[in-house]
Amino acid sequence: MSNYGEAIWVSGSPSLRGLSTPLINKLAEYTNISGWEYIQSIDEPACMDTAVELLHSYLKTKDAPVNLIGHGIGGTISLMLARKYPEFVKSLTLLSVAAQPAKTWHVNYYQQRDIYTLSKTEALLNTLHNVFRNKYPCCLRNLIDNFYRDLENLPLMHSLLKLENLPLEGVSMPLMVCGGQIDMILGYPDFHAWKKYLKPEDTLWKCPQGGHFFHYFYPEIVTHQILHFWKLHQLERIGKEVISMGNG
Repeated sequence: MSNYGEAIWVSGSPSLRGLSTPLINKLAEYTNISGWEYIQSIDEPACMDTAVELLHSYLKTKDAPVNLIGHGIGGTISLMLARKYPEFVKSLTLLSVAAQPAKTWHVNYYQQRDIYTLSKTEALLNTLHNVFRNKYPCCLRNLIDNFYRDLENLPLMHSLLKLENLPLEGVSMPLMVCGGQIDMILGYPDFHAWKKYLKPEDTLWKCPQGGHFFHYFYPEIVTHQILHFWKLHQLERIGKEVISMGNG
């Protein structure tokens, strides 16, 4: 067992799995990390509660609380789980998750279609430009196909008619919120609104030069920051145990 405890990477975007692989592989060099993925069936309605309960069922098989990590909608699922079932979560690390956790890249897509009355393809192309700023990780055609599939797997009720919102609040366990310095999907207000919900032991960090998928392009830097967060949390927990033993 790693000194940090077990880590679980939570994903709600199976079609975008490759964008998280570099960070997961790098973290695996230092800790035990496994993955959990939410996949909707074709006729299944969009429902965040369903994703949370499925993740809860998985975590009940674990012997101890885990370090949850998630990017985008995976982070949103992790956050909702941590609020509802805090006893299963040792720490929570969120990547590109706004203080309004329902504000995923999908919101940018629907806003493009609504405000500018663009077609599906035009809106998605604009959104991909905002996500990657022309620094595409693979050919554009593959990205378009993968992001289209991600729209269909979303456990949020975003549509042209209405964008869903989720409660604004923090969590009881140590929390790390990471973002990209030049993220065009989540701007300064989306990220820094987290400050009102942070505890003294929580961490707010931005990846220099990083965009919305900063963890794909800079896995080494992100890994270093996450390990540092875990280490601080571990030392703090040990310190509290020593004080408690002394008082006893």
